[in-house]
Amino acid sequence: MQITNLKNVPKAKADMAGAKDTYKQIPISKADGSSVFSFRVFTIAPGGHTPFHEHPFEHLNYVINGQGAIVAEDHSEHSIEKGDFALVGSNEKHQYKNLSDDEDLVLICGVEKEYE
Repeated sequence: MQITNLKNVPKAKADMAGAKDTYKQIPISKADGSSVFSFRVFTIAPGGHTPFHEHPFEHLNYVINGQGAIVAEDHSEHSIEKGDFALVGSNEKHQYKNLSDDEDLVLICGVEKEYE
């Protein structure tokens, strides 16, 4: 068993071309002995966003704090807020945006450990 508090996990600027004011933490991963999942936490500052991107694996998101939008493949924006879950399919183009002026958007992104 392993218990990790997010406040003890290093936070680094997300290494994604096209990202703005986005930070990443990895509290549970294959490095911790997880045989299936990797849980990443993204913090997107007010006005920030991830790139509009796609990848060959699905992932599940849970919004821990804040509000914003997920931009879908057709460029439509879908509001998200604290407590929301979102499932993004394999090869589905998407982007996360923080639409707040003063609050971070924080979300958990669960993926298979191979895609960490």
